[in-house]
Amino acid sequence: MIYRAIGLMSGSSLDGLDIAYVHFHENAGTWSFDMEHADCYPYPEEWVHKLQSAIQLNALDYQLLHTEYGHFLGEQVNAFINIHQLHYQVQFIASHGHTTFHMPHKKMTAQLGDGAAIAAKTGIPVISDLRALDVALGGQGAPIVPVGDKLLFSRYDYCLNIGGIANISAHSGSACVSFDICPANRVLNLLAAQAGKAYDEGGQMAASGEVNTVLLDTLNGFPFYKAPYPKSLSNAFGNDVVYPLIREEEPRLEDALCTYTEHIAFQVKAAVEQMKKNMNSGAGPAKMLVTGGGALNSFLIQRIRDRVKEYNIELVVPDEKTVKYKEALIMALIGVLRWREENNVLSSVTGAFRSSIGGALWMGQEA
Repeated sequence: MIYRAIGLMSGSSLDGLDIAYVHFHENAGTWSFDMEHADCYPYPEEWVHKLQSAIQLNALDYQLLHTEYGHFLGEQVNAFINIHQLHYQVQFIASHGHTTFHMPHKKMTAQLGDGAAIAAKTGIPVISDLRALDVALGGQGAPIVPVGDKLLFSRYDYCLNIGGIANISAHSGSACVSFDICPANRVLNLLAAQAGKAYDEGGQMAASGEVNTVLLDTLNGFPFYKAPYPKSLSNAFGNDVVYPLIREEEPRLEDALCTYTEHIAFQVKAAVEQMKKNMNSGAGPAKMLVTGGGALNSFLIQRIRDRVKEYNIELVVPDEKTVKYKEALIMALIGVLRWREENNVLSSVTGAFRSSIGGALWMGQEA
């Protein structure tokens, strides 16, 4: 069976909207894919501000933004379809939306981007609100990409994604566990912005700095890191807790970037240790797939490689398209599974009392 779907992903780093058009092939439960086209549409400054400040809005203005952003997403999809001549080829769209509030302890998560607006704008069926049912079932609602890691990238022992927030998944037999590790690119990019840069390309500024051991110990001391999984992070932790703490310490910018890079590497190693202990993993060689914008940060990758080498783990950075668009790819897969009415959020990952078929379906055309 072949499915042709578009996946949309807007990450907490706010670098833009990722769109991937993918052909999925399913044969007797085995999945493969061809990522036919993928683009990132950078957000205009106006939309960066709107998305950053969304949580400060009153209820009415928030709902109006939810609708406006949905129409904006639909416009971007239409432009993508026009550029790549995909008219009448896309079966459906799976949209992650842009996460604003994430409070699983209160059984609530919210992603901007009204699925009905996307469907109305494109005339294509849309699957949205991908996390909501899992959270209602007592789960963290995150990470949700491990179902894609399990079905599409099972040849790797670990899958590490370094986006605005870093998360990791691991497989042992039929078991799959995953959790958020720490804020990542979101904090690094906020620091780089102090030098007027969107990001620290290749980690060059970080590489020229020195680790502030006092700051590093403070960062590693956050209670979240000691908590058992399943666990997830909201954008607010990086924006409103971690970044201000670094600024209060007033380190030299290069030292701040170097220290936070070391913090990410330290927490990746800690996550591996926790997984190996709880999953009784062996000491043999293992492979870790690394994707997300952080995979292009060569200094960060080297620091992670140095940290995990004692566990005989080989880091694998795939082709640039997979690095950049793996999350959009997996959103499309989650939509396919929803369309097939198969579980697309794993309770072993999120802690919900059962796995679920997540996503609201909006038909984009008449019957």
